[in-house]
Amino acid sequence: MKISRQALLLSSSNCHGYSLLEFAKQEISSFLQKNGVTQLIFVPYAQNNHDDYTKKIKDVIEPWGFNVTGLHTYPEPTTAIKSAKAIFIGGGNTFLLLKKLYENNLVNLIREKVNSGSLLYIGSSAGTNVATKSIHTTNDMPIIYPPSFEAIGIVPFNINPHYIDKIETDTHKGETRDQRIGEYMEMPHANPVLGLREGCILHANGNSLLLKGVAGAVIFKKGESKVEYAAGADVSFLLD
Repeated sequence: MKISRQALLLSSSNCHGYSLLEFAKQEISSFLQKNGVTQLIFVPYAQNNHDDYTKKIKDVIEPWGFNVTGLHTYPEPTTAIKSAKAIFIGGGNTFLLLKKLYENNLVNLIREKVNSGSLLYIGSSAGTNVATKSIHTTNDMPIIYPPSFEAIGIVPFNINPHYIDKIETDTHKGETRDQRIGEYMEMPHANPVLGLREGCILHANGNSLLLKGVAGAVIFKKGESKVEYAAGADVSFLLD
């Protein structure tokens, strides 16, 4: 099946040294402009105050030349998504976000529209988690349970946003991120995991996957050591 997906998956909206979404401004603007998109639907489901969260994103993105509308303001979310050209799913709690997407019958709809090339997808943090095969590698606490951990599946692997190495001088003796991901990799249902460092963006364009932004990423595969990839690297092999 021909996949025409176009997506920008951000590790987060915040990155040290930058204001909200500033590190991704050029990528997001170019992504929307080259596809002739001026209207962007923001999905605020990962947080409980939908109005405030939408306003925060609206205040940042509208000065770039795009109109932003919260999905929660539409009487029928599925109707809004069916007619949308681009969506941005923001961060917050991944479990809450996926539950809301299932409740509104949006998981399959978004997958079908993105894979057909009729919907551009931008995700950040939790919005990036739900774009993947499953949310098993989120950093969030399970404050509420979605009907399934299976997610939208725009890409056939998992992502760990906000990925960070253990700092050797750190006195914290709890589990590291690598240990947590290692526990997941021992499961029979484990997929490869792309750890996105703060400031990293995964650009999916059909059968191409490129790392963009101001930082790189790491890749974990079952039975293998993690491998580092710098910004600019082609990681399309993750689609195989």
